[in-house]
Amino acid sequence: MYQTEIVNIGEMVEEFKSQNLIILFGPKATPELKEISVMHDMEVKPNKNLLKVGGKIIINDKKYQINFVGDVANENFYELGHVSIYFNENKEDEILPGAISVSPTELPKFNIGDKIVFED
Repeated sequence: MYQTEIVNIGEMVEEFKSQNLIILFGPKATPELKEISVMHDMEVKPNKNLLKVGGKIIINDKKYQINFVGDVANENFYELGHVSIYFNENKEDEILPGAISVSPTELPKFNIGDKIVFED
């Protein structure tokens, strides 16, 4: 299990909801990336292989199942706290290498201070 806390929500995060997409980034994000990202604290580094098919992500008591993990998603999350989360029922052909796909497709509501929990 890995837990992190939301510390900032970029001005442009809402614009990506129409694509059923949330972009997470740790504290190393550039100013441009901060605008489009949900930033989290990463005080503790995650496991290098935290993101797994069948794993769970819990945001605001809403549980999501990981259906697909891109080739570099774990590496990016470990190094930068970055992963793009698509809420789209595993449409692998639409997923970038640094992204994951989860279900259900309903995007979570979140605020600064909320916890994000990853379970394997």
